[in-house]
Amino acid sequence: MRALSLVAAAMLLECAPDAAQNALLDRIRRVDEGVVRLSYAVRDGICGDGATFIRDHARGEENYISFEGRWNRSDRYKADRVCEPGPARVAIHKSGGMVTRVNVYVGRTWDRSETEVTDLGEVAAAEAARALIGLAALERRAGKAIFASTIADSVVIWPQLLTLAKNDDVAISVRKDAVFWISQAAGDAATKGLADLAENDRENRDVRDQAVFAISQRPADEGVPVLIRLAKTNPDPSVRRKALFWLGQSDDPRALKVFEEILTKG
Repeated sequence: MRALSLVAAAMLLECAPDAAQNALLDRIRRVDEGVVRLSYAVRDGICGDGATFIRDHARGEENYISFEGRWNRSDRYKADRVCEPGPARVAIHKSGGMVTRVNVYVGRTWDRSETEVTDLGEVAAAEAARALIGLAALERRAGKAIFASTIADSVVIWPQLLTLAKNDDVAISVRKDAVFWISQAAGDAATKGLADLAENDRENRDVRDQAVFAISQRPADEGVPVLIRLAKTNPDPSVRRKALFWLGQSDDPRALKVFEEILTKG
């Protein structure tokens, strides 16, 4: 499995414009014990307190990400909280050459650490994003590296995330993380990629279910038509049920029409 994962990472990185992206991943992988640190610029609208939360202003003032790695909505982190616009700081914890966890922060500076630290300093955002995706392809406990890549400045990463999500040699938990963050990407092409995952009957069940959920997180004009198609035409009963469930959560008038059609035919 690990040898195959190395191939998977190579496939994800092969479109890199130069060797720097591979070099950064190699530097991370060469560390056997302790914590690897790196920092990089974040995209506009991203800020954080450097310890407990990260906010994306594009989602509204009440949207934040906690360290469960999912966007939440709460008034706990109101605008009066300090929210610094970068840099992103990533701490990759390693033991025996393997990643044990990844922590992601935005803002402030590093505290002193009791653990052995390898500090790679500030790196280019695109370089960081590619290396972090490559790390996620290799390590089943590096799923949060995917989120870390999504906040990097001036990068488009959903095509690489889609490649990751489709790769059978990557840990299921990491593939599901990739699917979730694809759902947060902008554009019809990202939605199409999710639909392809959901409709592939050879794909892993958990990944397909996550793809249906991810489609439900897309803007209504993109996601609802795909959910309707899945609910009405997909041959897999489980996919149809998932699509119907998320249509029921959408508050979209088109969903009610679908329910009426199905019940009338039944």
